[in-house]
Amino acid sequence: MQTAVQEADVAARVKRWGRELGFDAIAIAGTDLAEEEARLLEWLGRGWHGEMDYMARHGARRARPAELVPGTLSVITARLDYAPADARDSWDVLDDPASAFVSRYALGRDYHKVLRAKLQALANRMTDELGPFQYRVFTDSAPVMEVSLAARSGLGWRGKHTLLLSRDAGSVFFLGELFASLDLARDAPVSAHCGTCERCIEVCPTQAIVAPYQLDARRCISYLTIEHHGPIPESLRPLMGNRIYGCDDCQLVCPWNKYARAASDPDFAVRNGLDDARLIDLFAWSEEEFDRRFEGSAIRRIGHKRWLRNIAVALGNAPTSPAIVAALAARRDHPSPLVREHVSWALSRHGR
Repeated sequence: MQTAVQEADVAARVKRWGRELGFDAIAIAGTDLAEEEARLLEWLGRGWHGEMDYMARHGARRARPAELVPGTLSVITARLDYAPADARDSWDVLDDPASAFVSRYALGRDYHKVLRAKLQALANRMTDELGPFQYRVFTDSAPVMEVSLAARSGLGWRGKHTLLLSRDAGSVFFLGELFASLDLARDAPVSAHCGTCERCIEVCPTQAIVAPYQLDARRCISYLTIEHHGPIPESLRPLMGNRIYGCDDCQLVCPWNKYARAASDPDFAVRNGLDDARLIDLFAWSEEEFDRRFEGSAIRRIGHKRWLRNIAVALGNAPTSPAIVAALAARRDHPSPLVREHVSWALSRHGR
């Protein structure tokens, strides 16, 4: 049995190793998420998870780390900043309807690969220094309540948009977890600092943030462009503007993101010019070009058909021009009914 002093010493060493491996912050939480479990079950009961059936399938296990990974005593939470320093200003892109807006987290390499490698390296270092122990690494890849665990560990607090907020880094970062069978000294949660601000709720294009801390994913543009497989509801299409992969509006207006930090990891640098790409150019990519360009990118997961679906909606929202009408007409007979439907809708928006 370790003493409190020994637990604190090991925790301090783990944090130091994590920072040496490139993480921007490391903290430690326990496994009790009873309060969060009740909110999760209420959210699932409302059906706000949409087509994300895996959330309902795992149910309460998401809030029970020790059931998800038997033997877990502590959860090491990690933060990795991702803002690409050289990207075109987000508002400039959103204000240019001929440009494609891609959520800034997806401009570079697939974060799953980057974080998983760093977390595994941390687990290896811990094993070398502390001896064998049971562990499992996660990064948005299993039924883990990442924001809740990060908040419990003191990395930040849950903002009204449901994302984690930090006083020194805003919300422009990824989270990862290492479930460990080690009993480590816990970090204390921090207090919330959103106050009366509701800018994130007010700015949401589709009103997906139905109330503070409550998100109806079925209306969220990130869900619609990434997780949703079928046709995008027609009533929501005009509200999506030129957002073709994800949506950052709630983060862009958050006052705390004036403290957001540029990524130090070169893997998050802009690839394929996605910070300043034209809708017409991206819509012309063949499936082969899509697969080749997005090798190692999170975007590749949605596939070429949904990529075209999303861009067709954005083209339908753009001002009418001969070039846009011609681009859409070239996809009018696409083999996919999903693509054809959205192309037809977009052409109708231009009077065709």
